Amino acid sequence: MKVVIFAGGLGTRISEETGTRPKPMVEIGGKPILWHIMKIYSHYGYNEFIVCLGYKGYVIKEYFMNYFLHNSDISIDLATNKMEIHDSKAESFKVTLVETGINTKTAGRLQRVRKYIGNEDFLLTYGDGLSDINLHSLVEYHKKCNKFATVTAVQPDARFGGMDLASDGVVNEFREKSKKDVQWVNGGFFVLKPEIFQFMQEDMDEIMWEDEPLERLTEAQQLIAYKHNGFWKCMDALRDKIELNKLWNDALAPWKVW
Repeated sequence: MKVVIFAGGLGTRISEETGTRPKPMVEIGGKPILWHIMKIYSHYGYNEFIVCLGYKGYVIKEYFMNYFLHNSDISIDLATNKMEIHDSKAESFKVTLVETGINTKTAGRLQRVRKYIGNEDFLLTYGDGLSDINLHSLVEYHKKCNKFATVTAVQPDARFGGMDLASDGVVNEFREKSKKDVQWVNGGFFVLKPEIFQFMQEDMDEIMWEDEPLERLTEAQQLIAYKHNGFWKCMDALRDKIELNKLWNDALAPWKVW
């Protein structure tokens, strides 16, 4: 199964990092978060990636074109312009990098890479989310349920504590931050049948994947949720990057399953 990754957004909510690079290239532990996502999939045997480029997509192209330079020791003879690569750290990735437009929304990006997917089930996720999800279990669940689309449902950590209030304002209960205060949300890590493109037949460039396509699949009862109770974190803001880096540097990164 191929893996499609959305990697073309502007990343405006983490603009401290995205002035010179797209958000998927923001580094966690010295590696782009995109690399971490791909390593998760690769661990489960999914090594063929289709990356939807947009904002500063050339940065992602440059990274993979010069992957050995970024990840190996090298010797350069300036007199002869010869280069020798030492201890190369290659990955088993096959990466297709597709220019899907600077301002194209996510449904349009998916529509534009359809020809690279083929007529088979495929995986889809965002270029800014990490998880310790068991992808084998996810795919087995998708096959068992036999729906067109499976979405991973997660409960992100609550940012604030909760209170139950009486009508007169008296606090009946005060509690610390808890996942029970958060509803299930879209965590990415989709498994999709090619039939989902039946719900995307018009021009989707101005449409978000999370809007009309998923709403139509829901109405047709062709969307099912796989509940993931483990770790999930979206790098939505600078504080998230700092938290993810701390987990990595402290050797406590739950998503490092490889």
